[in-house]
Amino acid sequence: MRGDADIARIGALVADPARARMLMALGYGRALTASVLADEAGVAASTASSHLSKLVDGGLLTVQSHGRHRYFALAGPQVGALIETLARMAPSAPVRSLREGTRAHAVRRARTCYDHLAGRLGAGLMGALLERDLLVGGDGRFAAEAAERDRLSAPGSDHDYRLTERGRAELSAFGIDFDALAGRSRPLIRYCVDWSEQRHHLAGALGAALAARMFDLGWASRARRGRAVLVTPAGSKGLARTFGLEVNPTH
Repeated sequence: MRGDADIARIGALVADPARARMLMALGYGRALTASVLADEAGVAASTASSHLSKLVDGGLLTVQSHGRHRYFALAGPQVGALIETLARMAPSAPVRSLREGTRAHAVRRARTCYDHLAGRLGAGLMGALLERDLLVGGDGRFAAEAAERDRLSAPGSDHDYRLTERGRAELSAFGIDFDALAGRSRPLIRYCVDWSEQRHHLAGALGAALAARMFDLGWASRARRGRAVLVTPAGSKGLARTFGLEVNPTH
């Protein structure tokens, strides 16, 4: 017989500052080596190895070996959603340098939440899809009062966001392969409450596909380090032309 969920075990894993920094560094859905994660966490390689083993054993990370290197990644979108939820509840970390301030601003402007877009860019794209009636079922806003009233609903699915016929047509023209998405077990449409914007951003298979398409088109690129996303001049023009979303280029 299995007992109740042991949330204390997950809490203990996330509570260590070095492990928390590693999880945040991996929050954009890509795999990183132990040496890179040690640098992100500001710890020695031997200490990083111990922390990573605990995160793997705890089910938060997966690891794959390629040659002499081992690459670590989040165990799935549910871990990305956990990080985003904790970030929404957590106080802001103090900014001690211009570099830290620049990175913090970039993360709030545009980032990935596991494999979909977040920050002002992600929330803005969700709002544009709703404004153009490509999606229906809500207004993209997070209301604390409604969240309290509907607290028994599952986060990410208590709002009934749905794709319209117009949405399927326009997003297909944009390059989204809905036949391929239909073959996946992952829900087509979910949402996260964006921790920095306090609005909804699009998750699920469609959110991931939109982010991947923007990267493929060269509309966006990943920052060299961290999970910030940079919008290219082509992306700025394309977002305005395709979705009516005005975003200044950052790359």
